[in-house]
Amino acid sequence: MAVDFKSILCLALGLSVLIASNRVAAGPRRGDFESSGGDYDNCSWEGAARRDDSSLDEGSGETRYLDEEDVATDETENDAVLGSENRTFSIEGMVLTMFAVVANGIDSFMSIIGTENTSKPRSRKINYRNYQLIRLFPNTLGQVNELKELREAEPENVKFWTAPMYNKTTDVVVAPDFASDVKTFLKDRGIDFKVLIPDLQKSIAYQNPKMTKEQRVDLVTTNGHSMTWKRYHRYGEIVKYLDYLALRYPKLVELVTIGHSYEGQPIKMVKVSTGPNKEGETKPAIWIDAGMHAREWIGSAVATYILSQLVEKNSSYAKLLDNSDWMILPVANPDGYEFSHTGDRLWRKTRSNHGEDEDDSRFLKLVNHYTRWLWGKCEGVDPNRNFNYHWGEVNEGGASMDPCHETYAGPRPFSEPETKAMADYIMANKQNIRMYLTLHSYSQMWLVPWGYTYSKPSDYSELANVAKKAIKAISKVHGTEYQLGPSADLLYPTSGASDDWAKGVAGIKYAYTVELRDRGTYGFLLPASQIVPTAREIWAGIRTIARLVTCNT
Repeated sequence: MAVDFKSILCLALGLSVLIASNRVAAGPRRGDFESSGGDYDNCSWEGAARRDDSSLDEGSGETRYLDEEDVATDETENDAVLGSENRTFSIEGMVLTMFAVVANGIDSFMSIIGTENTSKPRSRKINYRNYQLIRLFPNTLGQVNELKELREAEPENVKFWTAPMYNKTTDVVVAPDFASDVKTFLKDRGIDFKVLIPDLQKSIAYQNPKMTKEQRVDLVTTNGHSMTWKRYHRYGEIVKYLDYLALRYPKLVELVTIGHSYEGQPIKMVKVSTGPNKEGETKPAIWIDAGMHAREWIGSAVATYILSQLVEKNSSYAKLLDNSDWMILPVANPDGYEFSHTGDRLWRKTRSNHGEDEDDSRFLKLVNHYTRWLWGKCEGVDPNRNFNYHWGEVNEGGASMDPCHETYAGPRPFSEPETKAMADYIMANKQNIRMYLTLHSYSQMWLVPWGYTYSKPSDYSELANVAKKAIKAISKVHGTEYQLGPSADLLYPTSGASDDWAKGVAGIKYAYTVELRDRGTYGFLLPASQIVPTAREIWAGIRTIARLVTCNT
């Protein structure tokens, strides 16, 4: 019989609203901001779309990346209906069947109006026009608790860049339609604040200068590659640079694909080594990863700068290379990093989706499946909460079990292929890795374990004393000051973090997280003009600590 689409859509909407209502009920109480109503949309969407950035060239079997020169095309998601199974008659089975008819009706309608069947969702680029970055100055425990309650309520229009802490500033991004409500909320509670950036979109546009095709060609002609540390690069260009290094310096560089991302992109790690030491033994290694959080572009830029120094200027660091090997992973989260360029500049997590893995009921799976189809998805996992060391400790652990939260720890440890690939490689080489270093931003901090607890490791003094020398070397370059201390004290507790795992499970004695520039003037939108100054000072600090932990050179 014919299917009435209007009836189908109404039923689907009704079921979806029922499922979504639990989420809405847990949201912020808008009355807390003394709002008299208004627009709940948290962002405006642009019609920009892109092609799959990890598409395979037919016949080659090799992954092809897109960079700024490639032409983008629209793609939409093709969600498969859950497979039917033999089941006895039940109310649940009847509802399942009914909902399947609804779902199929919707799919049929969408195919009639011309929706393309592809495996990737349409990319809708978020515009942050008139979004404000506001710095808060809580000076009482009561004010900190007020902000913590606001953060835990997870309002869509207020995003915390830093966690509320006593006698420390807190940075939040506020949507334009909600700014007056938030400011009223802060004034009523006596919390001082300052607008750091009045329009985030302008800062985003200013952050990364464009490079013309002619400039790119000139760079390739002059240097053999298009990498420049005067701008931030897309993942495809970074991989091309790694390929160039491996081809140009085969005796020094080994390019290793340690795994593949959720969307199928290869995760590339570069090993820089001059071979065994004079005694014929494998040298101690320094591990550096960056780009775990997608929006933290400066980390990946610094990592590639360090690679350029070690490889293209290797004669300047002959003694360092004689005594140590280097394992550098410039982009630990390729999918998220690329999405931060093409979809949402402030994206933090991976791009996975575990929604259907977490519901035991087939009915809930099906409803959840099409609820996401209608309203979008809560995608991604925070990779730096996904490591299997004190994983999922959400009480004061800086992690969440809500898939929509920015610090979602995932459905299980190492649920993300990206974190599992890192862990597997590190565990296979842990006997040689002397120091684990992960680059993040922002705050200008050199963080020492532990993150999951306020207690310190037994060798904390030794780790801190070595790090002090690195911080001193950093300050000598441009006078930039870095704070030193446990991450739980300086930032906030974090369970399932990579540095804790590196020390607690892999047994790497010297494990650190470095929060790069700045202290909040730009935050995650650090201008490209600061790449080289940041990289030069951090490279000075890393060289200093590397010499200390790999037996003084």
